[in-house]
Amino acid sequence: MSPKWSFALCLVLWSSCWATSPTQDTFMNRAKALMAGTPLIDGHNDLPWQLRKQFNNQLNKVDLNTLNTTHTNIPKVREGLLGAQFWSAYVPCDTQYKDAVRQTLEQIDVVHRICSKYPDTFQFATTSEEIKEAFNSKKVASLIGVEGGHSIDSSLATLRIMYHMGVRYLTLTHSCNTPWADNWLVDTGSDPSENDGLSDFGKQLVKEMNRLGMLIDLAHVPVKVMHQVLDMSEAPVIFSHSSAYSICEHKRNVPDEVLRRVAETEGVVMVNFYNDYVTCSKTASLSDVADHFDHIKKVGGAGIVGFGGDYDGVTRVPEGLEDVSKYPHLVAELLRRGWTDQEVKAALGENLLRVMKKAEEVSTSMSANLPDDVPIPYEDVMNPCRTSYGYSDPNSGAVHSLSKLTLLLTFALQAVITLRA
Repeated sequence: MSPKWSFALCLVLWSSCWATSPTQDTFMNRAKALMAGTPLIDGHNDLPWQLRKQFNNQLNKVDLNTLNTTHTNIPKVREGLLGAQFWSAYVPCDTQYKDAVRQTLEQIDVVHRICSKYPDTFQFATTSEEIKEAFNSKKVASLIGVEGGHSIDSSLATLRIMYHMGVRYLTLTHSCNTPWADNWLVDTGSDPSENDGLSDFGKQLVKEMNRLGMLIDLAHVPVKVMHQVLDMSEAPVIFSHSSAYSICEHKRNVPDEVLRRVAETEGVVMVNFYNDYVTCSKTASLSDVADHFDHIKKVGGAGIVGFGGDYDGVTRVPEGLEDVSKYPHLVAELLRRGWTDQEVKAALGENLLRVMKKAEEVSTSMSANLPDDVPIPYEDVMNPCRTSYGYSDPNSGAVHSLSKLTLLLTFALQAVITLRA
């Protein structure tokens, strides 16, 4: 190539870069300016579970300033301009009927200890006003959501205790049915429906959550439960980490009919970044995630959109959204697509703050209501690990459970003897 043509080519490339970079910088600068004035509130992060898996919650052995085996650490949080985070107190479904409550309490404890260990970065919060206070102090407001109804062991008292410990949302199910609610796998056909959606006790629990002011998270429930809760909840609901079903037809995502109902009831759907829920495949890009934001806005309006990255709870995240430091890039992409500043601020945090404030107002309006202390029917939760003290059956309790087991073994032994005879 002649020097003349080489010079011309370089000039064209330089001109192209000069023409595009200022525009890209403009969107990023706008994004950062908006995030400086409105807290980005993410609905779901599983860093506490990573601390359990990798360190058995021995936080004294971890430095969140240098930890490099997770999507989340303090430098990434700062770079990502994270304003507030619902940290997930998650324990797996195989703890159900065993030690789910204990393990969940330990996950709640580790969130509190994170805030205590790093007070310059994290500030514990339980209300919409406390989120604003932490943000104005340039700290990450740190809230707790319990991911899965199995964590309360079918006990309204346990729900209340967790509320008093700072839990501000409960995901009704994870990936297993509870004795009072069906989970999202029912819609795939891989799990049977055991409660026709919500049982009577499940409906009691929804009302008690309204009374407490605890947000109801529908991220892991089947469509029937979505509609049942939307029919009866006096407070708006959230989907803490779910995306749009019309874009990716995965049963963990939210169908348009439900998006419209969320809009009618002024709830929020916080978009999940997990590749499998974004593109229904193993790979995805930042642009694919933005498609979900666009679709939810198109169906329900900008007033129902939020961020629910699911960082540290998933194994595959989109190119361009590799960790929590990348939030500004997604915000810049929304601006590039024509989102207004007001629409972006709504998605960043104003929508979630509105939902929390409304839930708090509903709780205040129900302050004269007594706590619901009617227990779940014993037959709905009877298992070898559970006693029945307090139930009205005069033969109830551990002895009763043991006698039933003895009776079953006797019948089995008789059957064997008969077959051998």
